[in-house]
Amino acid sequence: MTLHDDFDRILEDSFVIRVSHVGRRSGLPRILETTYYWDRDGGGIYLSGYPGKRDWVANMAVHPEVTVYTVQGTPWLEAPARAQVVVGRDQRMTRILPYVSRWGRRGGGGLMVRWALRAVRLNRALRLPWWGPFYCMRRVFDAMPCIEITLTGSPTVRNAPPPEPTLPRQAGRR
Repeated sequence: MTLHDDFDRILEDSFVIRVSHVGRRSGLPRILETTYYWDRDGGGIYLSGYPGKRDWVANMAVHPEVTVYTVQGTPWLEAPARAQVVVGRDQRMTRILPYVSRWGRRGGGGLMVRWALRAVRLNRALRLPWWGPFYCMRRVFDAMPCIEITLTGSPTVRNAPPPEPTLPRQAGRR
């Protein structure tokens, strides 16, 4: 079994990863722990989260060179990567829907989350307009961040756990 096989297995089985990036204003290293969707066939790791602006998205837009760390499973691995903000609605939808679906399965998403995903998938498959309740859901999906991470090098083994996540910046502190 190769390190790529271990990396694939860990990404398939775990729920969170850590991503190091650089603060766009401070220039300081930051560590984000987040859920993700991994497209095994396409090789992309997709990050998203609750709707709204996120510092980590803005940081990765300015400083796209990142490092991905596995958190769960062994061995601990890290890999250099490049982040790209996904902006177009159609491109975002094809990445956010699997992310939300995975989050719903792994994070205990309830019946409403599963129903909403089925409804949106049906809406997209039939290419219907975003009318009625779909309009509200489109607004939620449009406000969710979406980052595509592509590995730029091979995973390597870490002899220590991944770095700890950094705390969010406090309001009023620079």
